[in-house]
Amino acid sequence: MKHLLKLLDLTCEEIMDLLNTADQLKYELKHGIPHEHLRGKTLGMIFQKSSTRTRVSFEVGMTQLGGHALFLSSRDLQIGRGEPVQDTARVLSRYLDGIMIRTFSQKEVEDLADFGTIPIINGLTDFCHPCQVLADLMTIREYKSSLIDQKLCFIGDGNNMANSLIVGGLKTGMEVAIACPDNYRPDPVVLEFAKEYPGKLLVTSDILAAAKDADVLYTDVWASMGQEEEAAIRRKSFEGYQINDTVMAVAKPDAIVLHCLPAHREEEITSKVFEAHAQEIFDQAENRLHAQKAVMVKLMK
Repeated sequence: MKHLLKLLDLTCEEIMDLLNTADQLKYELKHGIPHEHLRGKTLGMIFQKSSTRTRVSFEVGMTQLGGHALFLSSRDLQIGRGEPVQDTARVLSRYLDGIMIRTFSQKEVEDLADFGTIPIINGLTDFCHPCQVLADLMTIREYKSSLIDQKLCFIGDGNNMANSLIVGGLKTGMEVAIACPDNYRPDPVVLEFAKEYPGKLLVTSDILAAAKDADVLYTDVWASMGQEEEAAIRRKSFEGYQINDTVMAVAKPDAIVLHCLPAHREEEITSKVFEAHAQEIFDQAENRLHAQKAVMVKLMK
């Protein structure tokens, strides 16, 4: 594994290796065991989309690993003034040991990997969110002991989260159901990939059919960053696509609830359900730290 660009690039074995490494690093942190695997290393963090959790978790993670993280906003980079991505990649490769980028275009991430000579980590694009889903899989395994044959139901937009949950879930032996309006289905590339796992993916506009007997219920905001102008239209389109008591009633009695945050209570999830499952949701948020540390160790050590 040279980069983390998208989960489509990884094998099941590589994903499980990352999860096992994340578990070990979490154990070491909780027990005060030093694990400065990246002492003297520097990670450049490019943010064209801002984020509380991504910046803090990567920056703290690098510090715990003995390295240094350098925050780079689009205002700090010539890439924001028209410098080609390939030139930025080649210059930063001379200074840094790795780059994490959170941006809009998947092509920009792929180009950094093609033209640079250091590991590239996708912190989020409009196509996928691999770091989040590694943390999600880590959390599900903590609560359910195994990923194999667990049913994961995602309710909402067939966006970057749905794309990555489908790929990560199917590759690790899960059954995946996506409940979304017909106009907001997952990416065709991901749906084509899912054909390799016949009978393991359901994409439907029927929320209760998707949630039936689910072990894990998952949702995300209706309008992601960069979609603010669509917020009113999306509220109408996604009305009813909510994790609430009715949905919980058709899932398994011991179903857990996950949310990648930030949450808009009473839109995609009710306050009642959110608070009842807050422990799982904030364990999930914490696991971003451990999963991303695993990625950095595997790529940059």
